[in-house]
Formats: sequence, C-alpha cells, structure tokens
Amino acid sequence: MVQLLPGQEKKQDSLIILRGVIQDQDTLPIVELPAVTVYQRKDFEYLYLKRRYRRLILNVKKAYPYAQIAGVSLKELDDTLVAMDNEKERQEWINQAEKDIMNQFEKDVRRLTVSQGIILVKLIDRETGRTSYQVIKDLKGGITAFFWQGIARIFGNNLKAEYDAEGDDKVIEDIVRGIEAGFI
Repeated sequence: MVQLLPGQEKKQDSLIILRGVIQDQDTLPIVELPAVTVYQRKDFEYLYLKRRYRRLILNVKKAYPYAQIAGVSLKELDDTLVAMDNEKERQEWINQAEKDIMNQFEKDVRRLTVSQGIILVKLIDRETGRTSYQVIKDLKGGITAFFWQGIARIFGNNLKAEYDAEGDDKVIEDIVRGIEAGFI
C-alpha cells in the first residue's frame, strides 16, 4: 500500500506500468527519459556581434516557417506526381500547385529581405534535401531553373547554395534547433 503525504491526492487514473529489473532483493524501475540537448551560452565581446546574432535570429524566425511549409508541400507534390503516369496531367498538377502556392504566399515571400531570402534558400535545402535550383529544375525544367538562378544572382543569392549544418551554417542550425525546442 502506498502512503500519501499531506497535500497529495490519490487519483484513480494514476497507474503507470514500468519495466523493472530485480537487483539483489530490490526492484528498480526502468524509466526512459527524453534526450536533453545542452547549448552553449552565447557571450559576445562586441556589441555589433550581439546585434548581428540577434538579427540572424530574427531572419531565421521569419524564413523558417516558409521552409517548413515548402518541405511538406514538396513531399506531398512528389508523392502525388509519382502516382501519375500521364506527363500532361503531371504538368497540369504542377502548374496548379504553383498557382496555389503563389496565391497563398506570394505577398509574404516578396516582403522578405535579401538576407531572409538567402536563409530561406538554405533552409529549403535543409528541409527537402535538395537545393532550390534542383527543385525548380525537377518541377519546371532546366531553362526555368537557369532563369531563376540568374535573377537570384542579381540580388546576391544563389539557388544552388547547399545547407552545411556542421560548417558554414552551424549558427543557423543552432538557431533552428532552438526554435524547434521552443526556447528561441
């Protein structure tokens, strides 16, 4: 019988079944705890570095939801296109999906700054496993991809930029993980 301390209530639904191990004469419960990630505190020597980091956080927070939506939408589109045999039907489906996305997100994406656009291109690669150039080339063709790459280069972006979570984009990866963990 379990003895309750003052202030505790016995609940009817409080039965939890755990695995256990018997060691000598004791029964020890085995409880699996979720993994805990420990992040290094960011201390900056100079104020301008702190400001750059905060600006990067704001830019990633602005671009990351669009990258997530792009990842989900692209997976759904790929799954749908695999089931289709007719090339004309596939093109019509791609064009309709493009129109739907443009109607839903065009105004918001056009308001992104150049820095946020660069981050978005990298985060799309993180979410989909393909660069933005590859996505456009697969869906719309090489000429269209070449055209959009040229436009992106004019504005200082590169659709062929790959996401490097352990190298150049480590800080962005840390920020994304912080967003996912809920403390950024």
